[in-house]
Amino acid sequence: MAESSYSGKDIQVLEGLEAVRKRPGMYIGSTGPKGLHHLVYEVVDNSVDEALAGFCTAIEVTIHPDNSVTVVDNGRGIPVDNVPKYRKPAVEIVLTILHAGGKFGGEGYKVAGGLHGVGVSVVNALSSKLEVQVRLNKKVYEQSYAYGKPLAPLSQGGKSKANGTTITFWADETIFETIEYSFDTLASHMRETAFLNKNLKITLTDERELEPRREEYKYAGGIIDFAKYLTGAKETLHTKPIYIEATAAEGAVEVALLWNTGYSEAILAFANNINTHEGGTHLDGFKNALTRTINDYARRNGIIKEKEENLSGEDIREGLTAIISVKLRDPQFEGQTKTKLGNTEIRGLVQGAVTQGLAEFLEEHPKPARAIVSKSTQAAKARAAARKARELTRRKGLLESSTLPGKLADCSVRDPAFTEIYLVEGDSAGGSAKQARDRSFQAILPLRGKILNVERAGLNRALASEEIQNMITAFGTSVAEEFDITHARYHKVIIMTDADVDGAHIRCLILTLFYRYMREMIDAGYVYIAQPPLYKTSVGKSHSYSYSDKQLQDHLATLPANSKYQIQRYKGLGEMNPEQLWETTMDPSTRTLLQVTLDDALAAEESFSNLMGDQVEPRKEFIQRHARDVRFLDI
Repeated sequence: MAESSYSGKDIQVLEGLEAVRKRPGMYIGSTGPKGLHHLVYEVVDNSVDEALAGFCTAIEVTIHPDNSVTVVDNGRGIPVDNVPKYRKPAVEIVLTILHAGGKFGGEGYKVAGGLHGVGVSVVNALSSKLEVQVRLNKKVYEQSYAYGKPLAPLSQGGKSKANGTTITFWADETIFETIEYSFDTLASHMRETAFLNKNLKITLTDERELEPRREEYKYAGGIIDFAKYLTGAKETLHTKPIYIEATAAEGAVEVALLWNTGYSEAILAFANNINTHEGGTHLDGFKNALTRTINDYARRNGIIKEKEENLSGEDIREGLTAIISVKLRDPQFEGQTKTKLGNTEIRGLVQGAVTQGLAEFLEEHPKPARAIVSKSTQAAKARAAARKARELTRRKGLLESSTLPGKLADCSVRDPAFTEIYLVEGDSAGGSAKQARDRSFQAILPLRGKILNVERAGLNRALASEEIQNMITAFGTSVAEEFDITHARYHKVIIMTDADVDGAHIRCLILTLFYRYMREMIDAGYVYIAQPPLYKTSVGKSHSYSYSDKQLQDHLATLPANSKYQIQRYKGLGEMNPEQLWETTMDPSTRTLLQVTLDDALAAEESFSNLMGDQVEPRKEFIQRHARDVRFLDI
């Protein structure tokens, strides 16, 4: 075997923004839709930083018909004077050099968003074209770039009374899997950003439609309006959200709390406008203060007797919508996705502010205070009942199968990293799946009908459901406060339902269970949705499968003009025999699985609350808004 050389000549240095184009995933997470939308967020973050500094009041985001995006703000304008070290205009340095800007120890910004500080230079690197216009000192400056490199020096032309920056960019089609932006994805992010920045107006316009779609977000109440928005039409225990704010040397904190009569909690924590969905020190401080303050009030007023146990944090947070937003100069992020706040000093700031603010509210508003404590005590009783029900679902040991549900066809491999379980709609399809599977690593659990909607029922009722018990027992993780992902018996849980309205409903019910009581399974990337084919096309004795209308049309276009073919539209898994089910949906070498993620916690929370909750009006509005998008509707 010939020895391979490894010397100085083998070391490659990527200059400028070449590293970004070579490894885009390191800078924006992925080259799929998530990474594409991240480009917009990076540009908008620059404008938001101007708002945080007190200089920007309005941001306009426009998606053009060619999928280019323009972001306009009325901030100070990116500086255009030369940076002494580089002898180039500051705007060019910001757009062409990583980690360049006013956020790294200078006096440009005291607080700034943007997770890694790479900002618009990365957007420039991953765009086939970018144009910047700076309005500054009553003059207009312009410069164009291609693939991160300036096409000409910064030029001056025209006059402007107002300051600000305009950036238009065209995402590079050779890098991204798609350059088709989702209006709803961008809208959710812009709405969230507007909530977190009181009185900042953000306008989103989509020019790709015949009649441009335009939405404007501006909230005078900031996170108070955010809490109301997330709570929606649910019945609340107090009329206005509790608002707490504090400023200290460590930074600033804002908290809004609103309890409703529902069973689920919705707590979102942000640091410098970044959604820290992995939590961190600010969330720890909030939870500690919340639990201690409510218990102190309940004991002081004789609601909890001397010998009774304290209320748990989970009891107190049942039905709570809360927004925690901290602003600090030097945020330290950690965790798997770098969205967990690690600054230890912020824990004490949040804990102190919430302890004082919440205690004052409870003393000054005795009626809602007692309602909150009463709901928490009811939750404690339900939790005790749920604990008994959980005993039925807990396994004696990780490898023991004596407690597994009888309907489960388990696999022989015991290492969860190599095993998967299919949750299959109906006994008939379950029977086909059992015959089709690879018994070594694929387990099958048939589900009878539609499981209980846990959004409308408490955990106690949920655990009384046989189908839900079977799932929890099969997974081996337990549930809610006793959930332990290290006991997961499978690292792939695959939801496989019919391609019709009922199948979609069952899938949504199962996802609601995961979202509310086993969210760590989603965070770990263990939850998937199977993609059975929609069509089977037969030409003579040969056949092929299509998983979408477009795929079907593309396949038909490849057939000879005079060929005779038959198209079968699959509505149910039971229409396929075991061999077809294996070939199309279960064979790892040929199947397509959709991994369920929680990239947008706000959108997920809103969807589950509105679509699965007990209020009819939000569902009605959703149907009216999206009726034109329906592709398949069973009559």
